[in-house]
Amino acid sequence: MDIITIENQSLALTQATRPSPAAHQVLIKVVAAGVNYPDIMQRKGLYPPPQGASPILGLEIAGEVVEVGACVTTLTRGERVCALVTGGGYAQYCLASAALCLPIPAGLSFVQAAALPETFFTVWSNLFDRARLAAGESVLIHGGSGGIGTTAIQLAAAFGARVFVTASSEEKCLRCIALGASDAINYNQADFEATVLTLTQGRGVDVILDNIGGAYFAQNLRSLAIDGRLVQIGLQQGIKAEINLLPVMLRRLTITGSTLRAREDDFKAAIAEKLREHVWPKLAAGSISPVIDRVLALKDAGLAHEIIEQRAHIGKIVLEIA
Repeated sequence: MDIITIENQSLALTQATRPSPAAHQVLIKVVAAGVNYPDIMQRKGLYPPPQGASPILGLEIAGEVVEVGACVTTLTRGERVCALVTGGGYAQYCLASAALCLPIPAGLSFVQAAALPETFFTVWSNLFDRARLAAGESVLIHGGSGGIGTTAIQLAAAFGARVFVTASSEEKCLRCIALGASDAINYNQADFEATVLTLTQGRGVDVILDNIGGAYFAQNLRSLAIDGRLVQIGLQQGIKAEINLLPVMLRRLTITGSTLRAREDDFKAAIAEKLREHVWPKLAAGSISPVIDRVLALKDAGLAHEIIEQRAHIGKIVLEIA
């Protein structure tokens, strides 16, 4: 089968033996695979796969079940699914835990479905489970035009939150507003902290979803309302920051964060069931949908990484696999 391998931080199309599922797994003939920032980190040697996971890049796929493990009773051959995987997505065939497969929502293509798992699992787990975002609250989403951002905007707005975002250009800001953000801040032209405090009459926001880290940390804390929650899901601009603990105490702030890839299947399966219940009907109804910037061939995975690193995309990039 065709796979993408890493050679000196570059990507190459090569061949590998088709895998066989363990008892709790299914083998999926991949039609499309999503590209995510963690893939780039892994390519650079900064985000190794968990022990036992496939070394092949790719954390989300969509395709058809072609083989079922001995203990799997929830899926059968021929079913169209999308799946969250710990690796292996940049390939013609990929193993997935049966518990982390979801049906492709009605009306969505394989390409659209491949753009769902990584971002929707991540956003639901962090925005709604960890941060407890509720209807009537406000949220600031950094990187609003990326895959996580475009997903978070739609979900937060769909469940009744007021959404603020940061993005790097006016075009991206307008796209974020079209997706449901009430206000979008071009961080190359305005200070997001000052703007958020002005827009909220000095109150701040209830929740911040941040994939930047580094220098944003102090500004994030000053942008939170009393009882505000900061959720750290990425560190694109550094892993260290200085903290003034006094505002955390006086304003009862919560600082949390998570990574999803290495968590156990039972934890991720619980998120899958929440998505199936609360989000999949909205996808089927068309009230929310994945934002796809472009579709590339598997052999062009390297180009997909370049586009993401240059921040020259809005939404997701998906690899289509023949």
